Amino acid sequence: MVVNLFHNYYETVAVILFSIGFTTLLLHRNMIKKIIGLNIMDTAVYLFLAAKGYIVGKAAPIVVDGVQSQKAYINPIPAGLVLTGIVVSVSVTAVMLALTIRLYRRYESLDIDEITMKANMEG
Repeated sequence: MVVNLFHNYYETVAVILFSIGFTTLLLHRNMIKKIIGLNIMDTAVYLFLAAKGYIVGKAAPIVVDGVQSQKAYINPIPAGLVLTGIVVSVSVTAVMLALTIRLYRRYESLDIDEITMKANMEG
């Protein structure tokens, strides 16, 4: 069991990072901490995809020296998914931070419970 954990250390680290991010997202009431937790989870997913997409002994899918066999190269789709995910993650983070700033200006707090209580008192 321990040997498999060390053999698959990228996947193990990805699971640990995802767990840390998920715990942060669930347990903290501060909006900024929740955003950080979500970003940690995103990073864990990207690490996992990159680890699964890499094959030892194979090269990046760039034809060099006329080698065109598919067996000589890794699959480029996981890398493309990671790049696309990073772009989406940055955009989502920017929107979340913008909404957090708006909530802070209106309710003068970053605590979700306090914001909910103040919002219920207004409406």
